[in-house]
Amino acid sequence: MLTMGHGYADEASRPHRPALALGGLLLLIACGGDRATGPGRSCAASTPVALLIGEYASLDATVSDGCLSFPANTSAESTEYLLVAVSASGVPLDSAPFELGAVTPAAAPPAPGGGVRAATRSAAAAFDGYLRRAEGTRDFGIAARRRLTAPPAAAPSAPARVAGAPPALGSVRSFLVCATPICATLKTVPARARAVGAHVAIYVDTLAPAGGLDSADLDTLRQTFDTRLYPLDTAAFGGVSDLDSNGVVIVLMTGAVNALVSSSSCTTQGFIAGYFFGADLDPTYRAAYNDGEVVYALVPDPGGTLSCPHSAADVKGLLPGTFVHELQHMISYVQHVLVRHGAAEEGWLNEGLSKYAEELAGRSYLPGDSVTFHAFVDKSDLYDAYRYLSAPDSAFLLIPDDDCDLAEVGACWLFVRYLMDQYGGQLAGGLVQTGAVGAANVTAQTGQPFPTLVSRWALANWVSDLPGFSAPPELRYSSWQFRPTFQELYATYGPPHFDIPFPLVPVVAAGNAVSVSGWLRAGSGAYSRIVQAPQGSAFTVFASADGAHPIAPAAVPRLAVIRIR
Repeated sequence: MLTMGHGYADEASRPHRPALALGGLLLLIACGGDRATGPGRSCAASTPVALLIGEYASLDATVSDGCLSFPANTSAESTEYLLVAVSASGVPLDSAPFELGAVTPAAAPPAPGGGVRAATRSAAAAFDGYLRRAEGTRDFGIAARRRLTAPPAAAPSAPARVAGAPPALGSVRSFLVCATPICATLKTVPARARAVGAHVAIYVDTLAPAGGLDSADLDTLRQTFDTRLYPLDTAAFGGVSDLDSNGVVIVLMTGAVNALVSSSSCTTQGFIAGYFFGADLDPTYRAAYNDGEVVYALVPDPGGTLSCPHSAADVKGLLPGTFVHELQHMISYVQHVLVRHGAAEEGWLNEGLSKYAEELAGRSYLPGDSVTFHAFVDKSDLYDAYRYLSAPDSAFLLIPDDDCDLAEVGACWLFVRYLMDQYGGQLAGGLVQTGAVGAANVTAQTGQPFPTLVSRWALANWVSDLPGFSAPPELRYSSWQFRPTFQELYATYGPPHFDIPFPLVPVVAAGNAVSVSGWLRAGSGAYSRIVQAPQGSAFTVFASADGAHPIAPAAVPRLAVIRIR
């Protein structure tokens, strides 16, 4: 299931030039020629595509009338291409209607609903969206504005810790915790230091329900946070500040987190396991909050007195993944805002890196403990990725800070995972320890244009471990073989979590019968397999907005194509 290593790739040329080589393909742009027409479609110019097996290209869908001409199949075997219509825009929520079809069939109408999908978001995703949006706008709520009386504190120039005394075991202090999902009001929470380590101290709400974690459980969590997860995150992404000069990151376990979601909502929207709130560190707002490094987490509540019932065992199992995820968000905020005085990272890349942190935590248990590895990734990273691959044309990669669902979280992890496989794990630190954000950050760190990376990633999602096919190195995940992985999850869990052995199922059609329409959503795309019969005639595929007009250039439409056989 797991392999190690990574590959590198270079961009050979740009799609708009008269002749280019991409992935071994010589591609000639025909600026004139015969006019191919059909009901609602025309191709005054087209791009002849001549591909050998394993060769690929990413083409600008706004040139050559959006037309690709494929040659006749003169062999006695079928020819197959994978064609992905992609929006390579680097702007969150950019979208545009598209239609992809053969020249001769009648045009299919664009799918209704516009570029913004009606996603059913979990309570956790909605709250996380609020937190990342607040970081991006540097506006942390009316509660802070009511309380803030001190002048803004100066931001530290480096994340290095200042030597200070950690909290005494058993000591009690009060914290200010968001009492609503938009932090309109704050709740004062008294909590006791129940476990203190070199890097992490765990405080527990003194008013937590009965049936919580005992001292042995808390010490086990402290050891996991302190000796495995904190070193892992800081090594991968960068240092943490120490604004409160106590030498530790605080994990505050409080029923205020449970209560952010009501019992009735919890059954349909899920619950919030924990979070990091940038207001605690923000130079302007931190005096109105906790003025230090805090990760918030729920408490066990076996009787469901606060919201959904949560046993002590469930919470103990949830918290390691929650901690390593939220600590990455904290490090990202420190590095971007406090150290470099820039903007917080865009939500999609920030979330992708936190999901990658979960995976790193799971991998730290391999090869000896596959059970814990699967506990970190199966119902988190892999489940979300499965949701995305089930319908990539219905989701964005570039989600805004306040609008995502699990499928889009899965896209974020898959894209970051692909980047790490291509450019090495040191890329994670490069993406965090910088003043750049979003697509510009990715381009600066990889040296590749964002449309190139998105197009290659789209192809890799299908061809990376395609049986009987040897994908080019730049179109591979080297750390995962997703087909056998999802096959195993399908066999283990089955529907409704994993419905089929491999979730990505492209539309299949003959070259003269291609007909796909919908919306291109920033960073994502629609998949088609074009199968040409033995001795099959040449055909032309036409990409447009509605059968007659070009796809909006702002969506940066690309047609990524690779010959499979």
